[in-house]
Amino acid sequence: MRKRYNVTGICIPEKHYMVDISQKVKQIVEEYIEPGYYFAINRGRQYGKTTTLYQLEKYLQDQYMIISISFEGADDLFDSRENFVRGFVQLVTKELENESLDANVIEQWNHYEEDELTFQNLGDKISRLCTDSDKEIILLIDEVDKSSSNQIFLSFLSLLRDKYLDREKGKENST
Repeated sequence: MRKRYNVTGICIPEKHYMVDISQKVKQIVEEYIEPGYYFAINRGRQYGKTTTLYQLEKYLQDQYMIISISFEGADDLFDSRENFVRGFVQLVTKELENESLDANVIEQWNHYEEDELTFQNLGDKISRLCTDSDKEIILLIDEVDKSSSNQIFLSFLSLLRDKYLDREKGKENST
């Protein structure tokens, strides 16, 4: 297959002409991921954010469990907290099914009662998943700009930050 220029989405080095970003990916891993930090990649359209996330996933997939989701086309997730929790669980379930996880872990992650669709329960699910996983987990979320000013999304980011801070304080085994 002949390489071509691509301006419509993810660039794959074997298919598309692109700048070699392997050093950038290695730098992100060394400066942010290995020390255990959380971070955001924020640039305008067509600057390679999705491609960078894809390359990070490929680079890290043997060492970590990568959960890579996108909020592209997921506007209904932000209609309510319940929709967000339900939708987030579904997005993550699809990713977990691609991992060599025990089926009981996936079933436990995916199971919830309708009255359990709260951020508190989602936080508990995240903690349980991290505890049950043999590998440390990295969550990659693409297309967050679709919801960046949405209060539900900001509350979700707050939940993740609280999980991160609890882990740093030794109160949480989540990654």
